[in-house]
Amino acid sequence: MIRKAALQVLAPALLAFMAWNAYLAVNHLKQMKRIAALTLESSMIQASISGVLRDLTDMETGQRGYLLTEDPSYLQPYTDAKGRIGTDFAGLRAGLANRAERERSLESQLESLASSKQDEMERSISLRQKGYRHRAFMLVDSNEGMEYMDRARGLLSSLSVAETSSFARFDRERNASLSKALTETIVVNSCLLVLTACLFALIRYHGQMLEQVAAQSRQELAVRDLQLEKLTFALSNQARSKTSAIEASARLLLENYGGFLPRQGHEYAEQIKEASAEMERLRQDLVGSPGSSNDEKAA
Repeated sequence: MIRKAALQVLAPALLAFMAWNAYLAVNHLKQMKRIAALTLESSMIQASISGVLRDLTDMETGQRGYLLTEDPSYLQPYTDAKGRIGTDFAGLRAGLANRAERERSLESQLESLASSKQDEMERSISLRQKGYRHRAFMLVDSNEGMEYMDRARGLLSSLSVAETSSFARFDRERNASLSKALTETIVVNSCLLVLTACLFALIRYHGQMLEQVAAQSRQELAVRDLQLEKLTFALSNQARSKTSAIEASARLLLENYGGFLPRQGHEYAEQIKEASAEMERLRQDLVGSPGSSNDEKAA
């Protein structure tokens, strides 16, 4: 009874731990997937920050090269960066959409500064193209563009620091999640191993006990079969002796007094003799041939 109750408890417990293990595995997988997505998003934001800084630097380089040489080829970096900066800002805005309000505010200020810097560069390039070299250099010497770039670099640096902090936080979360997953996996699988071992041991013990009970039952059945065989043998011998006595008495009656018996009495004696012989045949059929030969030996 106790073994059966233990089996009824251990089997559901093993299934419950297996389900729990599967749930933890799926949960950790989702957590790692979320952290990986956030890490990738942070990397993309960092790439966008670097892209914006590169665009502004290339535009400023192209502007100064053209102002110094008036060679249109120097405007190529400016033109290329001007075509990229809108896409880089769009990527930066999309990446910061789920960030704190402060980072989104920094991005908005950065776009405004980049627009002002671009206007300043456009004015200086336009003046140089119109032949107003001195006025173009005076605009550059006013340090208006430098102030825009310094402030833009400061904002970009702040955004980069914030994203570096976010990246480090995601990395810590990932490491903590991996550590937690490892610990929970070890604990749950250890419990599963212990429960499985206990269940198999209990099943084996239960099987051994069933084999012992079966062996004991077979032994008891063999003893009862032997007792039944002895009883059958005794009853068979007793029945044989009775039928033999009846048959002998009927035979003697016919042999010694058959002449004195009326015809009907003679028929009765014959019927008794035939009935005893029939009973003997029935007895032999019931006990079988080996029993009958044993009876004959006993007789």
